[in-house]
Amino acid sequence: MGITVTNLSDAIGAEVSGVELSRPLDEATVADIRRAWLDNVILVFRDQQVSDDDQERFCRYLGELEVVRSARAADSAHPSVLLITNVRDTGRTTALEDGEMMFHYDQCYYEHPAMGSTLFAMEVPETGGNTLFASCYAAYESLNDAMKRRLEGLRALNYYDYARDPTVRPKSLNPDAPQWAHPVVRTHPETGRKALFVNRLMTIRIEGMAADESDALLEALFERIEDPTHRYEHVWRTGDMVIWDNRCSVHARTYFSPDDRRMMRRVTIRETQPVV
Repeated sequence: MGITVTNLSDAIGAEVSGVELSRPLDEATVADIRRAWLDNVILVFRDQQVSDDDQERFCRYLGELEVVRSARAADSAHPSVLLITNVRDTGRTTALEDGEMMFHYDQCYYEHPAMGSTLFAMEVPETGGNTLFASCYAAYESLNDAMKRRLEGLRALNYYDYARDPTVRPKSLNPDAPQWAHPVVRTHPETGRKALFVNRLMTIRIEGMAADESDALLEALFERIEDPTHRYEHVWRTGDMVIWDNRCSVHARTYFSPDDRRMMRRVTIRETQPVV
């Protein structure tokens, strides 16, 4: 019968119904989901019951799985599965995080950032811990022509130190932490649309530019990306599966009490093409 796609905001995101991700999908359904993903950037699937295997299978429909790189060790049975949680007794590979987290692109500090990521909600706090998604297409397209010309050819250094600064912008850099320079504006390899490719958490400076000028320009771009008109805020329910296109969107987490449990299962889709 096909899927149903319902927009969640004017800028970004759609809810998809009519599909159970615990089951294998036929080619037509996968094609419909991929088109909806490219059109809407963020897809939300409610009331799902998915295992590690189910989530990995779904991601494989869209690309290759990325092995966990941000935690100290990966699960040998499921090396692409990571629990994003503040729960410490899971017995699983986890990224232990509480509270708020700044806007960021996943793995932009590597040569090949992630193509996309999925989160499955296993436990959610009573309040807070929402995820903000922002369209970097919309942010770029809102710039005037003079600013677009100014950004042409610029590259920026992206950096992340999971051990020291997992949720806030670093005050100093560890030279041994992962870092990579990418274009400030990238072209999506499938849609051909341009998007800003900087973010407040991980983009440190624009190459070849004086520090004051770089800081001012980046701040202006961060504010443009984080403009509420470019965002969708996802309020999690247990059983939600969300997939986002990491090539054209950033995400952030709102505050939640460290006394509340929050547990998300993440599987990431690997990007094989360079950022251009």
